[in-house]
Amino acid sequence: MSSQVSTTTDAAWRRLHEAATAPYRKAGNFAWHFARGKLGRDPVFRGLVERGLIGESHRRVVDIGCGQGLFASLLSAMAAMQSRAGHWPPAWPTTPAAAEYTGIELMPKDVARAENSIGHLQPAPRFVCADMCTAAMPACDLVVILDVLHYVDHAAQEGVLRRVHAALQPGGRLLLRVGDMASRRGFAISQWVDRTVTRIRGHRVSPTWGRPLADWTALLQRLGFSVQSMPMSEGTPFANVLLVADRREAA
Repeated sequence: MSSQVSTTTDAAWRRLHEAATAPYRKAGNFAWHFARGKLGRDPVFRGLVERGLIGESHRRVVDIGCGQGLFASLLSAMAAMQSRAGHWPPAWPTTPAAAEYTGIELMPKDVARAENSIGHLQPAPRFVCADMCTAAMPACDLVVILDVLHYVDHAAQEGVLRRVHAALQPGGRLLLRVGDMASRRGFAISQWVDRTVTRIRGHRVSPTWGRPLADWTALLQRLGFSVQSMPMSEGTPFANVLLVADRREAA
């Protein structure tokens, strides 16, 4: 039975991967190959789906450091698959039928790739070219920050997280992937790869500010989140951890 479930989910993931990456062909080979490689090799995206971390109630989504909008395309592909009888594996929890998506991205080239590739989706994703430290953050149910918060210093990190907490509505969730600085080898490898990919994407390499996992958790708890951590670097040499931070109600 378990092998049948695995086969079903593997086939479904391949269909989802194809549907979510196909729109990037319009933006050129780089955008398409980057999307396919990122979605295919990074365990975080399938992990979010299979672990049920994107709930049906998470309809208003803010994606900070959205790049070329791959998460928006994935959300749309998931909604389309769920609308077709027999296409969504019973083992996977359901996700929003339609997401109101806002992506915040500093790099104009990435915003242009996003708009050229998936600007046609419905509901139409909204992309904002702005600094995450100052960009307006709409009221939302889910905030996603994958591997970008280390680009600003510790004080700025806390500022972003405070604004995220304020924007999240009751029952809202933050999905934050960070590198665990306490795992020295994995953290060093991830930093090297991060810098290399940044150069390939045509961006300037900036200094980075990491924290040990315990410090990330303590910060989020102090800001008003309930936190659980999940390793999120399976199949890679990195020290990546996903922090699932749910907004606590005020006492």
